[in-house]
Amino acid sequence: MAILVLGGAGYIGSHMVDRLVEAGKEEVVVVDNLVTGHRAAVHPDALFYQGNLADRDFMRSVFAKHPSINAVIHFAAFSLVAESMADPLKYFDNNTAGMVALLEVMNEVGVKNIVFSSTAATYGVPQEIPILETTPQQPINPYGESKLMMETIMKWADRAYGIKFVALRYFNVAGAKPDGSIGEDHGPETHLLPIVLQVAQGKRDTISIFGDNYDTPDGTNVRDYVHPFDLAEAHSLAVDYLRQGHESAAFNLGSSTGFSNLEIVKAARKVTGHPIPLEIAERRPGDPDTLIASSEKARKVLGWQPKYDHIETIIETAWKWHSSHPKGYDDRN
Repeated sequence: MAILVLGGAGYIGSHMVDRLVEAGKEEVVVVDNLVTGHRAAVHPDALFYQGNLADRDFMRSVFAKHPSINAVIHFAAFSLVAESMADPLKYFDNNTAGMVALLEVMNEVGVKNIVFSSTAATYGVPQEIPILETTPQQPINPYGESKLMMETIMKWADRAYGIKFVALRYFNVAGAKPDGSIGEDHGPETHLLPIVLQVAQGKRDTISIFGDNYDTPDGTNVRDYVHPFDLAEAHSLAVDYLRQGHESAAFNLGSSTGFSNLEIVKAARKVTGHPIPLEIAERRPGDPDTLIASSEKARKVLGWQPKYDHIETIIETAWKWHSSHPKGYDDRN
């Protein structure tokens, strides 16, 4: 038996591959075009192919070489909100059209299970907190819209071809493998925690907090953070769920606990021992006060139990990666 991980050289995908290989239960096949991923992030015992999932002939060749593949985990999507606003067609081409091409090939070769890395961005500015799977999905940017379209395409592919799916909608991902061997390496970096740690490293002078008058306990945005290994565990459980013959479903993944931007900075100061200067900047348009997921459905149905749900633990793992790899994967090449 084998499993195919698309985008397995990326931040979350590489942690997924690491967990699958270390579990030793099946052959792990990785496809990544390395546009944003890093070859050095892929576990050496995984089978790696460089290519684009929208290239049907390429994907047919991968499935032909590994006929025991019976499930796909899909991380291969662009995910920068600002970029999606500036270049929406890039997102609909890679994310949405790429899903169509993938499902066509999966249907041809008879692979009927896919676990999809979706996003809380499909909810837009949510109408309720905590966010439930039934909360209306009203994305406010092309990234979230492209992911919602991908979910919709899978729904209809299920009805027409019997391709079963699990869509995992998750929130802010942060942290790294605890031994510091793989972690987050984006260029340019846009996520809060890595930017905070770059200040601790001396790469930046200060961290900007966008707004301090939100309707939250300390006035700064509150977000839900989840560790990539906990996400990897959820994806593995979702694959098992589909292989057991269950119906398609969607699940939120989060810690169910919110941490404010100021709390993140304070926790990072404690973990790193660095002062991490901050400045308050103007609010950014469209930033909700609070985003917290209810992950009760995933806990109940999939049996998911996050192990890295304390923010200081998450920051400790991230700091080990960033402090041992100040240039990211360039330090390993």
